[in-house]
Amino acid sequence: MQTFAPEPDAVQEEMTALAEERGDRFPGEASFPTVGHTVGGWLHQLASRPGIDRVFEFGSGFGYSAYWLARALDGSGELVLTERDQDELDLAREFMERGEFRASIRFEQGDARSIFERTTGDFDLVLLDHKNDEYPAAFETVADRLSTGGLLVADNVMTAAIIETEPLLAGLQNGTLSADTNAHTRGVFEFLQAVRTEPRFQTQLLPIGGGVAVSRHGGEIGDE
Repeated sequence: MQTFAPEPDAVQEEMTALAEERGDRFPGEASFPTVGHTVGGWLHQLASRPGIDRVFEFGSGFGYSAYWLARALDGSGELVLTERDQDELDLAREFMERGEFRASIRFEQGDARSIFERTTGDFDLVLLDHKNDEYPAAFETVADRLSTGGLLVADNVMTAAIIETEPLLAGLQNGTLSADTNAHTRGVFEFLQAVRTEPRFQTQLLPIGGGVAVSRHGGEIGDE
């Protein structure tokens, strides 16, 4: 699937190299599980849409996806990064500072859902990229806090190494997931079932990276 996002800059190339160096820590993955260039490019495109000003990330790692999002936001934009690991968040801060972005950027350590709940106001784009088994609870938390036309983006919902793709697809088709699937797969299944049956949202699955679900609040994706 083609994307027309800008090429990675020097900082992003360094981040990609770091992810590759860390690959042996994550069985089944070629690198530290960032969203990668293709998904990052799509995030940049989505964040470039008119009306996207406030962005919140559930799980930021060392800031790879946030860097793509920040490149798309103008001086009035606001981006909130969340990460349980303080060392990763500190590294994200270093990378983001080197990007010299115009948007206001906040770095919050701790549980993303708790941070979201104590952050006031609606958001225009929310990215779920933390633990898959926490996606259903995250959806419950953010569903009423997306602006009209706002986007909920969920990464790793189809073919990521930790997802049992065939049981997931079968479950989505017949409405029931096999009891012996892992917690990550069950979390994705419950999330997709919830967002598909929520009448306020229209959802598309994009076959990029580990699979990305894009859900628009208040209408079809592409409507202005």
